Amino acid sequence: MDLTTVRWFLAVADHGHVTNAAAELRVSQPGLSRAVARLERELRVPLFDRVGRTVVLSRYGEVFAEHARRLVAEEEAARRALAQAADPDRGEVSLAFLHTQGPSFVPDLIRRFRERHPGVSFRLHQDRAGLVAAAVREGRSDLGITSPRPDDPELEWGPLVTERLRLAVPATHRLARRRRVRVADVGDEPLVGLRRGAGLRTISEELFAEAGIRPEIVVEAEELGTVRGLVAAGLGVAIVPPADDPPGVRHVPLDDPGATRTIGLTWAAARTRPPVVERFRRFVLDDPRG
Repeated sequence: MDLTTVRWFLAVADHGHVTNAAAELRVSQPGLSRAVARLERELRVPLFDRVGRTVVLSRYGEVFAEHARRLVAEEEAARRALAQAADPDRGEVSLAFLHTQGPSFVPDLIRRFRERHPGVSFRLHQDRAGLVAAAVREGRSDLGITSPRPDDPELEWGPLVTERLRLAVPATHRLARRRRVRVADVGDEPLVGLRRGAGLRTISEELFAEAGIRPEIVVEAEELGTVRGLVAAGLGVAIVPPADDPPGVRHVPLDDPGATRTIGLTWAAARTRPPVVERFRRFVLDDPRG
């Protein structure tokens, strides 16, 4: 069964007349009659009853017509969705990103992009670095904003911004008024960290390893807001990206050479990107900060 024949069947059902339906469809009357007959043979039931010079749906035809209209409607919806996906000024971009990029960086990107392309919508997903990369690799997200660069040959990555990391300490900490510190300055202090799989956790472990230190991680958290709250409570210190000082916490710049985090955009190299996704990808790479 093909949808062209289904459409022809519905035209006959609507007109109640094969000749009139053929005229509307711009096909020959014999050709239309043969197509309906083939459909009836395929379904093994009569779809029409003849009443004088007209035709009406049989009992079986009424049942089939209900499903046929849904089939045609679904095909039309699919064609509209495909047309929209092929339009760089419309459609949807699925974007995964780190929790730390949620407060300002990602909202600013979307705001500036939609000022130029208001017809584009976004579906957003926040997670840890490893899960952001997995979402892009598996096709659940079109693009990802993450750090560090994913160690995955299936993913491409373009750097956007580089941040100098900070040491978050309680406001009353001995280092709170220092202009700069090094990781070695807190080697014997408890550490508050993000859970494994977070990009910042990986960078922090590398910094301590370079300093020859194995820190005592006293508590792990899912988000940086919780990490800073635990630091304010005096449970330890933490390596965090730059931000305004929340109550009870001071952010002191780290002077270690590797104490930076580069945020980048990642995408699946082999996957076809709809025009709207490619337009947003180029926008982000060309002008991440506006």
